[in-house]
Amino acid sequence: MSVPATATEAKAPNGATSSARRLPRFWLLYAALSAVLLLSVLQLVTGATDLTSSGTISATLIATMPIMLAGLGGLWSERAGIVNIGLEGMMVLGTYGAGYFGYHYGAWAAVLGAILMGTLGGLVHAVATVIFGVDHIISGVAINIIAFGAVQYLASLTFVGLPGGGTTQSPKIPDVPALTIDPLSDALFDVEKKDVFFVSEIAAILRALVDNLSSLVIISLLLLVVTWYLLWRTSFGLRLRACGESPSAAESLGVKVLRYKFAAVLISGGLAGLAGGFLAIVASSNYRDGQTGGRGYIGLAAMIFGNWRPGGLLAGSGLFGYTQSLGLRGGGDSVKALLLAAAVLAIAAAFLQARRGSRVASGLIAAVGVLLGVTYFLIDSVPGDFSGMTPYVITLLVLAFASQRLRMPAADGQIYRKGSAG
Repeated sequence: MSVPATATEAKAPNGATSSARRLPRFWLLYAALSAVLLLSVLQLVTGATDLTSSGTISATLIATMPIMLAGLGGLWSERAGIVNIGLEGMMVLGTYGAGYFGYHYGAWAAVLGAILMGTLGGLVHAVATVIFGVDHIISGVAINIIAFGAVQYLASLTFVGLPGGGTTQSPKIPDVPALTIDPLSDALFDVEKKDVFFVSEIAAILRALVDNLSSLVIISLLLLVVTWYLLWRTSFGLRLRACGESPSAAESLGVKVLRYKFAAVLISGGLAGLAGGFLAIVASSNYRDGQTGGRGYIGLAAMIFGNWRPGGLLAGSGLFGYTQSLGLRGGGDSVKALLLAAAVLAIAAAFLQARRGSRVASGLIAAVGVLLGVTYFLIDSVPGDFSGMTPYVITLLVLAFASQRLRMPAADGQIYRKGSAG
């Protein structure tokens, strides 16, 4: 099956396709190493001691995965042309599913229960948007509202009277197995303690990957790779992305557009449910009322930051997860060190914008950079309240700075009716 160019490659303003501006194959690895080098220099300059410790990296992985899974769900849906702002509600359903099935049937049943409950939320969204043509935003908002109410009712119905359970939480649920390679972990810890520039930081990251690493973290990362392979390396993925770029053209070529959209939204719901299950199983030990904390919306923002691609989504999720973990673990001193890094990066971004001729954007970004730099030198430590909101502020700033290079699927959010090709 041949697919129109709009389904596979974006046209640049000068008429060239986006493939000419494609990132290097291992750009994510290069970006990660550059980030570690930057943090190593930052740690040396500021004296902050917890920027790259194995404990911080482990906490970052746990904070990143729910956001990444929610964003991955949004990516599946939006690549097929369906906006899924109901990710938050599907995550909420997933937390309840993990709590209920985990308590009654065990750890892996908690995982399956979370996916099942999230898929039910996806089913409602798919029926509303794909079958009945309801506005995607309205459907998503309705799912969020309904999910919160439904879960509160179900919790009071099923958890009250159980040991440790109640209207706002489930009893304790078992955790999934974790990976630990003791000899390698001990050797890497020895290197980490020697405080060798850059080498100790790399050792800390590697140690976090072999010391008490939850199997759900491994599964989540595998799902990211599987998503990339299915959507960008198979005919199934090509057809699904064609539904989000030009559904009329795809239908004219024999693609069952509504079927692909429906399947994508179901997968989206399942991944969002797994994200909620991760919060209940790994980040916590039970279902709790309100434990998603807006991570479904942050996952959506991370997906947009990642330009609707898995690698960029991982980078955006990791940025939020890292800043959140740093605020919880290192407090004001570590967050203050990030102000200096943000100031330097903002000045660099302003310079690049100036080179491109965007004087207004360059001026605004430079002003933000100067403000951050001045703040760094004027304060001794970042107040605790600001540390808590730092991840959200950084998310907004990154989205604002990256907005000029973003390109959503061409037909994302559009109501499609079968037979429109004719």
